[in-house]
Amino acid sequence: MQRDVSSRIVLNVTEEADLVFAVAVAGHYAPNHEHFTATIDGAALPVAEHELFDAHGTRLHRLTSPPGELVVDYGALVLGAGDTAIAHEADLLTYARPSRYAESDMLLATAAAEFGGIDDPRELLTAVSSWVGTRLVYVPGSSLPTDGAVRTLLARQGVCRDYAHLCVALLRSRGVPARVAAVYAPGLAPMDFHAVAEAWVDDAWCVVDATTLAPRSTLVRIATGRDAADTAFLTVMSGRTTLVDLTVTATVDSLPADDLEQRVSIA
Repeated sequence: MQRDVSSRIVLNVTEEADLVFAVAVAGHYAPNHEHFTATIDGAALPVAEHELFDAHGTRLHRLTSPPGELVVDYGALVLGAGDTAIAHEADLLTYARPSRYAESDMLLATAAAEFGGIDDPRELLTAVSSWVGTRLVYVPGSSLPTDGAVRTLLARQGVCRDYAHLCVALLRSRGVPARVAAVYAPGLAPMDFHAVAEAWVDDAWCVVDATTLAPRSTLVRIATGRDAADTAFLTVMSGRTTLVDLTVTATVDSLPADDLEQRVSIA
């Protein structure tokens, strides 16, 4: 499988800013023809020495940008699959706890009422994904960056990160460790960065995507974490910026169908 992914982010920096980008494919892959560049008003900014890795292979690029128009360009050609994602005992404990945007402790009663009779974790994944997919309406721009799973459930609408947060919260409420992955998603329409849930079942991280907007087998991992706080494509540590433009592309040599009954893992 050959996947070509890219992103272009244009920011208006109005006050010197400390910025962290998570747009590069995760360290599990060995991409071909990869590039990451940044310019401010057309002049190059050094980036190579500012790449950081977190515990799950997320590659972070940290930049200090002066005021002006900042353009970040990334692209990579990914051939085949990467290394299989694993979990340590401490990871499973972390991903079983409530977090900022996946408030599983506030959804215990809801999860028990809807899924209390399902003991098989594999059946639970299918049930949660189907339940969230039928309860929510995908509406671009309908949610705020501060919305979590509870607010999403009350609003009954959202975008991919909202679907992922609700899936993660419900799974954790039933005792299944779950987390969020930011990905490039060939076949996604409209094209953008995509977010999915992952649950630890049968000693593997299995993808749960209640949006069903892209085939799971083609996904390319970018970032992994408890929720959007760990997986955002841009984090403004200090300073002031405004997003001017965002362009994401992700293609695959052959776009497969997605059997929703089949368990799928991302590298």
